[in-house]
Amino acid sequence: MTAWRSWGRLTASEPAAVSRPDSRDAALALPPERPVLPFGRGRSYGDVCLNGGGVLLHTARLDRFIAFDRCSGVLRCESGVTLREILDLVVPQGWFLPVTPGTREVTVGGAIANDVHGKNHHAAGSFAHHLRGFELLRSSGERRVCGPDSNPEWFGATIGGLGLTGLVTWAELQLAPIANPFMQVRTRRFPHLDAFWELNGAMERDWPYTVAWIDCVASGGAQGRGVFMAARHAAPQRQLPAWREKRRAMPFTPPFSLVNAASLRGFNQLYWLRAREGDALAHHVPYFYPLDGVAHWNRIYGRRGFYQYQCVVPPAVQRDAVAELLRRISRSAQGSFLAVLKTFGTLPSLGMLSFARPGATLALDFPNRGDATLRLFEELDAVVREAGGAIYPAKDARMSGAMFELGYPRAGEFSRFVDPRFGSDFWRRVRA
Repeated sequence: MTAWRSWGRLTASEPAAVSRPDSRDAALALPPERPVLPFGRGRSYGDVCLNGGGVLLHTARLDRFIAFDRCSGVLRCESGVTLREILDLVVPQGWFLPVTPGTREVTVGGAIANDVHGKNHHAAGSFAHHLRGFELLRSSGERRVCGPDSNPEWFGATIGGLGLTGLVTWAELQLAPIANPFMQVRTRRFPHLDAFWELNGAMERDWPYTVAWIDCVASGGAQGRGVFMAARHAAPQRQLPAWREKRRAMPFTPPFSLVNAASLRGFNQLYWLRAREGDALAHHVPYFYPLDGVAHWNRIYGRRGFYQYQCVVPPAVQRDAVAELLRRISRSAQGSFLAVLKTFGTLPSLGMLSFARPGATLALDFPNRGDATLRLFEELDAVVREAGGAIYPAKDARMSGAMFELGYPRAGEFSRFVDPRFGSDFWRRVRA
């Protein structure tokens, strides 16, 4: 059996079997006594999508659109449909995903399992807030149609439930109306972290999409400097600029990471200096999905792969906690040019294990340098733990069970909804 890797390419996990159901109406054909896990496109960074020794339910063939109401924007599709495929269908007809993560290459099932969030959480919440319902197929053959008013407890357990409650066969989503494929984007540089908080507060009042790139190696008075990018869907335009997506690729995996102390410092300095302040009309693809234009970009971190560390800390301590996280990252001379800071809104999460909650979230990629990287994560964990925060399972490959329990106090309650035949490398790690 071929070994499988997640997007971080840290370790190989070898399932005992891969099942590819080709109909949402068919029963699950499962080998006996093997843990089962749905698998979409493998874009989770850690091990939530891996199931060593078990069965992967690959949803690539569950890729059909079932219904789309062009007047109301209600879309029903199978769980293996990707966000890219949805956008290709609905954007030309004046609709958009109400919430989208930083890549289109994830499935609807994966978006539900990780309750993905986007740049507009303060205005629109997470993916689950726009779900009208879905069907959940259990290993017993039982089917449950779940929604806010139908089997609501199963709805809450499956949202952010890491694919452990069963197989989502189809889902129904309320889309958001747009006038055209473009965004009105406002770009501002800020010289340090204190300036970010002031700018973020002002931007969130007027702009539905907000996010900041942070220079993770800057220190001293420049610590936390960055580039803020706010946006809204563009109003109707008499004439739209021409746009065509340019696709590039990282053609091979180098023997070592191309992200190191020297390249990181040089790139961040250049990015900071070249950031153009002002307002501009930009196509939605480069604003929401800048990395989708580079196929296999995860190869730049070399054969040892990379970690992503994404955490959230509560509003009351977010300024001090983020400053301390950045101090420790800068001091370590680790990190990457993919450093993102934003704040979540106050809309309550719908999932028992949803990550998005009020506070600030910081996300960075780290080349795998073995013990040095893991020691840094222990330091960062200490800051998050003291703040009462949490780490995002979709991006995690090493958090302890104790850290998971701290960030997800409903994990014990959630356990009773886990399908007895389902499991994952992540779940076995944090619940051992």
